[in-house]
Amino acid sequence: MAYITLNRKKLQQNYQFLDNLFKSRIIEWGVVSKMLWGNEIYLKEIIALGTMEIHDSRISNIQKIKRLNPGIQTVYIKPPAKRSISRIVRYADVSFNTEIRTIEWLSEEAIKQGKIHKIIIMVEMGDLREGVLGEELLDFYQRAMSLNGISISGIGTNLNCLSGVMPNQDKLIQLSLYKLLIETKFQKTIPWVSGGTSVAIPLLLKNASPMAVNHFRVGEALYFGKDLFTGKTMKGMHNDVFKLYAEIIEITEKPDLPIGELGKNVAGNSFSMDDQDDLSGSSTRAILDIGLLDMQPQYLILEDTKLKIIDASSDMTVVDISHTKKKYKVGDLISFKLDYMGALSILNSNYVDKSRRLISMFYFLVN
Repeated sequence: MAYITLNRKKLQQNYQFLDNLFKSRIIEWGVVSKMLWGNEIYLKEIIALGTMEIHDSRISNIQKIKRLNPGIQTVYIKPPAKRSISRIVRYADVSFNTEIRTIEWLSEEAIKQGKIHKIIIMVEMGDLREGVLGEELLDFYQRAMSLNGISISGIGTNLNCLSGVMPNQDKLIQLSLYKLLIETKFQKTIPWVSGGTSVAIPLLLKNASPMAVNHFRVGEALYFGKDLFTGKTMKGMHNDVFKLYAEIIEITEKPDLPIGELGKNVAGNSFSMDDQDDLSGSSTRAILDIGLLDMQPQYLILEDTKLKIIDASSDMTVVDISHTKKKYKVGDLISFKLDYMGALSILNSNYVDKSRRLISMFYFLVN
């Protein structure tokens, strides 16, 4: 049976690295928890780190966070859907917004619930996902600030999430100038300029982020320590907070070439000799007890670099073990590091059985 582990100590060290980085620059920040699928074991670990602000894109997850610790500020990090407005106002202290009509619904619901709901106005900065166009921002802000039950806590932007546009100093300066324009025109204070996600952390390390950018929301860097500019692990951080272990359920030497008339496999892929590095006639193959229902193999990183993933079906993954010196046998475990998308697919799988064991790590069992 396969399982995924969370190394608590390494998670704590990554958190402390980031917390020291942000505090030294007088930057507020929150942890993005959406990858954790609302699992209470993991959410408790995030809360235990000491964070007082958690971001998520699923209102059911935010509801769990509020139940675990009502004092934590919860931030809903995508424009709200109309059918979720009531629950968003009830459980999320802050939400990201780009539509006046949506903010009007939030206003109506906040008044009904006797609350003040805080919003961040997201600004389009070139990645072409959510965001108000810059030339429309002042008018948008004026209309939003007139609504009862609404408090505008800041402006923000998302970069690199859709089109891959990278943050740079010019873009963050532009976002900072929007803050200045709003404050000058309306004589209002913008508490947050939320221009930071994991991808912008390398700019901080190079002291290239404008001081006006005073808020970050961080997930990937916390869990994987990754510099998204270079693809490498940031110095002082860990890239193996999460590990996946899959059990070998068969080992057999088999031909390299399939036998018979070929079509597409269950994933819609076709076998091609051009994709094979070395067709030596046969290879020793290990079948693992995890498949496409749980993960995507391209997001798994084999710790034994002499192994090679051949392909996966819905419930099993085939690995070439011909070139390793380790003598694997049926029942042994093969370990993987995970990148963000790898962990995201596994932790959000309905086929992942979650349990806690009384050791320093948590184990998530995968059917």
